[in-house]
Amino acid sequence: MSEKAALLEMKNITKTFPGVKALDNVNLLVKQREIHALVGENGAGKSTLVKVLSGVYPHGTYEGDIVFDGKHCAFSDIKQSEKTGIVIIHQELALSPYLSIAENIFLGDERAKYNIINWNKTRDDALIYMQKLGLEENPNLQVNKLGVGKQQLVEIAKALAKDAKILILDEPTSALNEKDSEHLLQILRELRDQHDISSVLISHKLNEVAAVADNITILRDGKTIETLNVERKTDGTASISEERIIKGMVGREITDRFPKRNTPVGDIVFEVKNWTVYNPDNPERKKLDNINITVRSGEVVGLAGLVGAGRTELATSVFGKYYGDNISGVTMINGKEVNLNSIPKAIEQGLAYMTEDRKEFGLVLIGTVKENTTLAKLEKIAKGRIINEHEEIVVAENYCKKLNTKTPSILQFAGNLSGGNQQKVVLAKWLFSDPRILILDEPTRGIDVGAKHEIYMIINDLAAQGIACLLISSEMPEIIGMCDRIYVMSEGRITAEMEGKKATQEEIMRNILSN
Repeated sequence: MSEKAALLEMKNITKTFPGVKALDNVNLLVKQREIHALVGENGAGKSTLVKVLSGVYPHGTYEGDIVFDGKHCAFSDIKQSEKTGIVIIHQELALSPYLSIAENIFLGDERAKYNIINWNKTRDDALIYMQKLGLEENPNLQVNKLGVGKQQLVEIAKALAKDAKILILDEPTSALNEKDSEHLLQILRELRDQHDISSVLISHKLNEVAAVADNITILRDGKTIETLNVERKTDGTASISEERIIKGMVGREITDRFPKRNTPVGDIVFEVKNWTVYNPDNPERKKLDNINITVRSGEVVGLAGLVGAGRTELATSVFGKYYGDNISGVTMINGKEVNLNSIPKAIEQGLAYMTEDRKEFGLVLIGTVKENTTLAKLEKIAKGRIINEHEEIVVAENYCKKLNTKTPSILQFAGNLSGGNQQKVVLAKWLFSDPRILILDEPTRGIDVGAKHEIYMIINDLAAQGIACLLISSEMPEIIGMCDRIYVMSEGRITAEMEGKKATQEEIMRNILSN
């Protein structure tokens, strides 16, 4: 088989910010008709490299060369890189929710003549790109009527409409269920094989990287560590294991990705009885139907299920009844019925909720690490309405040290931290509130394997302190590896309860689909 020609070369890219060298002589080579994975821990330099490639950091603000399709490039902005054929699909989808699929595909590149949009051509051209991706919806359908998986395909259709030669996909499956993730990966294979479109896949889901990548480039501390060539056996399995990728990312082997926990489990701390919640957007439809769960002191209990099963709705309806209509049922802490009718009352009773979306609901991104750390219980460091700033500094610094949060200073804005360190700030905020029960909703979503291991160690430490932990995760290995007991949810109901040690992915899926 002949060697594939180079499509994209980034040579000796160096990017420096005040006091920090974010990229240090980084090299990346992507060939034609290739899926190339770019992996590394949070803060390794992946996002900075992509911003250099896309023109967000324009030519002249970095050192090194970009060669695309045999030509040297000096991009001054995103439009220039897109015009060349480099299109980036970000983790946060850039769709206008109230416009149609067709309108979104050609947003900024409308099918128009003399400033008058040709709607027939808009719909016909949209169908061409949608058919390439197996998107069978009506092109006039509003984008907000689609699930996240299909919205991701609309983003790819937008890229194809810009005559993309290479797609850069940043964590494209982080919010997708297993079925939608596999469909997206299959789309990348088809674009490679049938349309000669290369992809650069940035992902923390190493099983997906191993399943689809032709080559894997590993970054660590702003440097290129190595590029691994992935050979495939006849059954499609990769020659490179997840453990081998992890070793390159963190510089050592992580032999036990889910650290052992030998915490004795105590009495029931938290109990939810006959919990029924109606959909606020459709008051006649139940979102949760007669849920019963218990969590004991020192225990980590998992909630497994597909996207839409009702796991987050359970957490948010219990936590101060933030979600839901016509809520009925009982919540008990240490055997006594408690009033959790508002978020302040829930916090007062010792309940904490680490939200699924840390950027929108977990943090004030323009607030400092210090301010975010104390936000959930300011009265602990205040006298009347006056905050003791010295005490706030001591608290924030102690939690940064305790959780090994990497930040230049506690005065750093939370939005400037990597995903894993943002997650630690959210954890610090809730630990400062002195919780007896901690609900963790997708606590490792979008963070790297090293940061995941640190979060797991923190969860184990919290359990050892007697805190009752309820863990929601879409990653079944995480649920099985971390939980003492597992509840399986499907369509708003509990369909099974099982011991973590005896659970298997197959058994969990069988109970999800049996409803």
